[in-house]
Amino acid sequence: MLSFLYARQSGLDDPVRLRRAESTRRVLSLELNHNRDVDRIHGNGINTLDIEVIDGRYMLSGGSDGVIVIYDLENNSKKPQYTCKAICTVGRSSRHVHKFSVETVQWYPHDTGMFVSSSFDKTMKVWDTETLKPAEEFQFDGNVYCHHMSPVARKHSLVAALLYSVLAVGTKDPKVQLCDLKSGSRIHILQGHRGEILSVRWSPRYDHILATASTDSRVHIWDVRRASGSLFTLDQHNGDKSKTSSEAVNTAHNGRVNGLCFTADGLHLLTTGTDDRMRLWNSATGENTLVNYGKVVNESRKGLKFTVSRGCSPEFVFVPCGSSVAVYGLHSGELITMLRGHYNNVDCCEFHPDYQELYSGGKDCNILAWVPVLRQPDIEDEETNSKRGGTHAAINPAFEDAWSSDED
Repeated sequence: MLSFLYARQSGLDDPVRLRRAESTRRVLSLELNHNRDVDRIHGNGINTLDIEVIDGRYMLSGGSDGVIVIYDLENNSKKPQYTCKAICTVGRSSRHVHKFSVETVQWYPHDTGMFVSSSFDKTMKVWDTETLKPAEEFQFDGNVYCHHMSPVARKHSLVAALLYSVLAVGTKDPKVQLCDLKSGSRIHILQGHRGEILSVRWSPRYDHILATASTDSRVHIWDVRRASGSLFTLDQHNGDKSKTSSEAVNTAHNGRVNGLCFTADGLHLLTTGTDDRMRLWNSATGENTLVNYGKVVNESRKGLKFTVSRGCSPEFVFVPCGSSVAVYGLHSGELITMLRGHYNNVDCCEFHPDYQELYSGGKDCNILAWVPVLRQPDIEDEETNSKRGGTHAAINPAFEDAWSSDED
């Protein structure tokens, strides 16, 4: 740490390097914090979490019981041991509550005054945070599996909603609907998948690029400005030149694809599937980078909510894996550690980039906080100093008293 500070002070290093090094150290030291609890409100499993990016203080959760909760993550008590309180709840007693499982919740990217939720009750609701009442409600013909708002869009306010039409099971293709929050209408339909769509993500780099994943083993990349079909479909074999054209199948996985996540810079896309594989793709070309993550156990029948770190070097991937959260190196594929603490399967996790913390929710109805271990003071060992001929323990120069008076 002192070498980084000296290099930064003398201008030898970019200031960003120190920040990335410390962020990486903090992520590598994540452990379950026994001094921090999160209020247990949900009566059933927790499907989704989202932390707003404006203040980094409030977290949304949605559960299988249809309940939505807003938590305050800030330690207002200033005590080492504290509980993240639930400050607002859309509970079963509210007439606006979702009737069935809430699959996705998301803060409006530019303001904490609004958030969006989607549910198996065939609705997507746009909520006013102050009143906890829906300002807009979209009705669909089938279950809504997922939705997502672009984190960078300034020219449009589109929400991509995924649904499977239960009125024509097995005969009509599922569709992705683009809903305009300004007009309250559905303005476009993207068709091309042959099975239920389980996940959707807007690119954090371009506000017109959208990725969708389905039970048909395919991942489509769309440019919503175009009236034609998708830009391309990810092929798991396209990065392996040894595969013959007859063997190559235009699928991203050998099972259902139920998870999508872009890296913070939008240059890469991660996908997870029920073939127990996770793959990293070049989002511009659709090329499979062939990073080997090994077996990534994935038994989820719905969408899997996983996340990627931000501001680290290298970056890390956090993936629910049974009752644990697996941490992988993004580009190396190395399994760094397993975060164990839940009593049942983990369904979602959310990374907090401001403090390098991780929050996870599962079927045990608990939200757990994984927090970095504090750095120990840099003090030289007494034995090391004695070998150098010292008579007393060395003092770190950063803490040494360098005061002097004019009289000396």
